[in-house]
Amino acid sequence: MPFLDHLADEGVTEVVFAGAIRRPRLDPALFDPRTMQIVPRILNAMQTGDDAALREVLAVFEESGLSVRAIDQILPSLVPAEGLLVGEPSERDRQDADYAARIVAGLGPLDIGQGAIVAQGLCLAVEALPGTDAMLEFAALHRDLRPNAKGAKGVLYKAPKPAQDRRIDLPTIGPDTVRRAAAADLAGIAWEAGGVILLERERTLADARAAGLFLWARG
Repeated sequence: MPFLDHLADEGVTEVVFAGAIRRPRLDPALFDPRTMQIVPRILNAMQTGDDAALREVLAVFEESGLSVRAIDQILPSLVPAEGLLVGEPSERDRQDADYAARIVAGLGPLDIGQGAIVAQGLCLAVEALPGTDAMLEFAALHRDLRPNAKGAKGVLYKAPKPAQDRRIDLPTIGPDTVRRAAAADLAGIAWEAGGVILLERERTLADARAAGLFLWARG
């Protein structure tokens, strides 16, 4: 592949994946002969699910002699360890986070998503192909479904899929997540400690404080 050849020519030996991942629309007419050879592998993996497709992408890079590094190996500060970063979840919030974590873990084998929103013991939304923003927008539209209007507001929980390769497609939280969670009138955001990327840390924490949301890297 020309891109991988270019990396080799530049002396690159290690790569790290970052940023949003979208399923591409593959046009065979645009591929050179060498790239065409790997297309069936990628297409077959894509039929299995996102995780399988990403594992195949990693395999292609490794077969080209490149070492794929995890983001926490490069910038460990981006992946918070266990602890409360902002605010304090109530006991009900902790119960909702626990239930959301079980939902995300249960969705993992189905390769559906990496997030869920739970309020007062009820699942308001789960993450699917449209992503976290769409999940939060859905929760904002349906926040009146909470049984007790004066009860617990709900928790967004994010975590990697249980068996995913953590060198690619880790869940991410940042200022936009906080803004959308506040718009959905949630109590806070929780995630698996050591398994989620926190972008623009200082701004994210400041925005959460201003919105009255807790941020919790849950062990």
